[in-house]
Amino acid sequence: MAEDLIRYDVLTQEALRGVVRKVLTEVVRAGLPGDHHFYIAFDTGAPGVRISSRLRERFPEEMTIILQHQFWDLAVTEHAFEVGLSFSGVPERLLVPFSAVKGFFDPSVEFGMTFEVAREAEATAAGAEVETLKPAPPALTPVVPVQVKPVDDEAKEAAPPAAEAPPAEGEKSAAVVSLDAFRKKT
Repeated sequence: MAEDLIRYDVLTQEALRGVVRKVLTEVVRAGLPGDHHFYIAFDTGAPGVRISSRLRERFPEEMTIILQHQFWDLAVTEHAFEVGLSFSGVPERLLVPFSAVKGFFDPSVEFGMTFEVAREAEATAAGAEVETLKPAPPALTPVVPVQVKPVDDEAKEAAPPAAEAPPAEGEKSAAVVSLDAFRKKT
């Protein structure tokens, strides 16, 4: 079989991250529609991620944030999003490059995607420089506390995420599909 010099796997990952970018851009413009809300998992050690040392200590590898009621100053650029969230009553500002996003899930419609995170050399080669973002208008004022859940094996066993909840009778179940399922096996 011929070598994939086009790198369809990389192009597909970038296109799907574009979906996340587009959704967040719409939230900046018009707010969260209906019951939509998002669980966003990201690699805290990925290039360009900016979080406080307190959060980095608490989540050294990966963390999941929830954008639902209490978040503010959401801003989105071509390469990253920035958002204000409260962790144990302490306001924090996070900057997350889209290249660091490992998962995106909207439990209101059971839609989700998983991604591979590019390592530092790949991110630099892809031009993943992250510019400073401007805050969104104050329309997204906090209302209810946000829960941040670590994504690790113990947490998954203790409280399975909404993605793993069984569908109600008569409903179809949704599956989060990893792109690995479509890759060539060598």
